[in-house]
Amino acid sequence: MKRLILAFTLFLGTVALAQQDVSVTWMTGANTPSVQFAQKTAQRYMDANPHTIGGTDYNVTIEVVPGPDSATDRLSLYLQYFEARSSEVDVMDIDVIWPGDLAAHLANLYDYEGFEAAVEDFFPAIVENNTVNGELVGLPYFTDAGLLYYRQDLLDEYGFDGPPETWQELEQMAQTIQDGEREGGNPDFWGYVWQGNAYEGLTCDALEWVASNGGGSIIEPDGTISINNERAIAAVEMAANWVGTISPDGVTGYQEEDARGTWQSGNAAFMRNWPYAYVPGQDADSAIRDKFGVTTLPAGDSGAGAATLGGWQLAVNRYSPNPEVAADVVLHLGSYDEQLARAIEVSNLPTIEAVYEDQELLDSDVGWFNALLPVFRNAVARPSTITAPQYGETSRLFFSAIHDVLTGDEDASTALAILELDLEALHPDLELGEP
Repeated sequence: MKRLILAFTLFLGTVALAQQDVSVTWMTGANTPSVQFAQKTAQRYMDANPHTIGGTDYNVTIEVVPGPDSATDRLSLYLQYFEARSSEVDVMDIDVIWPGDLAAHLANLYDYEGFEAAVEDFFPAIVENNTVNGELVGLPYFTDAGLLYYRQDLLDEYGFDGPPETWQELEQMAQTIQDGEREGGNPDFWGYVWQGNAYEGLTCDALEWVASNGGGSIIEPDGTISINNERAIAAVEMAANWVGTISPDGVTGYQEEDARGTWQSGNAAFMRNWPYAYVPGQDADSAIRDKFGVTTLPAGDSGAGAATLGGWQLAVNRYSPNPEVAADVVLHLGSYDEQLARAIEVSNLPTIEAVYEDQELLDSDVGWFNALLPVFRNAVARPSTITAPQYGETSRLFFSAIHDVLTGDEDASTALAILELDLEALHPDLELGEP
């Protein structure tokens, strides 16, 4: 009997030695709901320890690290890590526009168990976006498209039948409601808030103005540099006229959370933002709880609205000391159950299409995701593929030119003409033309 107990004790000791303790650092978004959800989904993975990966049992600790709020700042930080071949972060959220630019520094997820089968459930177009030279460098985590948030209670109060269908209607409604609210004693009220700072968010907003007006998509998928055209100029002029009229002068410094702060405090009639802003707007302490709706962005001269394709992917740092474990964490984070939970709790759009039909989602506060699915499927892509690996500089030239117009430092015609020359110099292999 003593020999049996000793043998069993030795066996347990061998098992304990076989289990390796590994720490995985995950850099995710900065806004509070995203960080809180990240901590919960990480805890669910840790609660299932040990994980058998490649024949080895691991006790995994996930450290959640909020990244910079600005996508532009996040990219700069990642580039610093990659330049130093740093292993400081193992798993990182990457923007939908970055796979081509960052592929050389990201692990090929197809090298790890489970990904070949997993991607069959995701939107094919987003998987393709994350595939560079046959390597899967990111697993689609959540997708995004720009949306218009509107105060239903104020539309009713001021006699409007529904949200605006065109930019002209938005301007009229925003001005009318703004004037009325200020006369009613709220001098801080604005008609429309959006993202006007000189960063990637402005590229998204401005692309929506331009595309909805029939002005193209900056650089077309066939490589045509198309931004310098009359429809694009008119769209940018339209937005510049909002600054100081229906939008605060400070909107030229706004990012997503700045716009949400004004909106959620009850000081705006309309807001352009991503789907994530819905859930916090319904918080118990929100001034606009149960007072707002969400719809498609207004149309310009094209006759249809345009929503910029956004979203984030889960990638593994090629310089991680434990890429196989990090990849297993990514599989968990991007799984069906976690995407469903994230959709309901954080109002982020799933990248697994079947989640949109899940009854739990349909019965939730974000059941409207299903109705807007065509918007998310047909969102306008930024020219990240045709300009890789120089998309970052392409976008910087674009949002800088637009920002100069918004601040009054340049007129739209001149700014887009200069932008065209800059893009031609950056991409000498591309040609000029109409969208």
